[in-house]
Amino acid sequence: MITIGCFHAHYSNIALIEETLAHYDIELVHYVDPGLDRLKHDTDFSDAVIHEKVAQTLQWIAECHADAILVTCTLFATVLEQEAKQVPVPVIGIDDPLLKEMQKVPGEFTIVFTNPATVEGTMARVNQALQQQHEDESGQLHVAKVSQTEAVCIPGTFELIMRGDQKEYLEAVREGLQQIAEQYPGKRLVAAQLSMAPAAAQVTIDRGIPIHSPLALLAAYLEKILGLARQ
Repeated sequence: MITIGCFHAHYSNIALIEETLAHYDIELVHYVDPGLDRLKHDTDFSDAVIHEKVAQTLQWIAECHADAILVTCTLFATVLEQEAKQVPVPVIGIDDPLLKEMQKVPGEFTIVFTNPATVEGTMARVNQALQQQHEDESGQLHVAKVSQTEAVCIPGTFELIMRGDQKEYLEAVREGLQQIAEQYPGKRLVAAQLSMAPAAAQVTIDRGIPIHSPLALLAAYLEKILGLARQ
């Protein structure tokens, strides 16, 4: 049985991961640390603080007999390219499968956030991924042909989930995604953060507006990368 250590910034992500991976023969061990999000507005807060904390936590999770690490916070994921190299087990960012999918599908993307602190780092990851070569199913290398990516933040929402108002948060995100879909017709919408996934799925069902989210692609991606077996 594979053990996956899950590194979260908020406890609400635990249920989303547990439900998504419920059909696999794996052990999920959850580590929740909201500290960086609470410090992000301090005057002396910097990327160096994120690097140091994420590096320490990844090492700790690996030492706790994890076979792989799943990082579900986009703020943590912004430094994974450097910090994951120091860890002796595979480290997967929650947006990794989404980035792979965006490489394959040409078009203009509007990336929607609720946490302003993750916008800059995530967009850097997105734009870097879209400039890299990727391998198709036949093994041929391609570069994604994307004309534009744009970030939009739904204001006043992230504070709701961080203080535990999850129902109010999801409703606000659902309304925000619907409005953005109307404002950006013809563009592919992406809900950047894991916490937004249920609202994105609801808008897709209710309005028929396809919205990509990290959760929708996660199980298949982990099955491929880690060789997960279904129960």
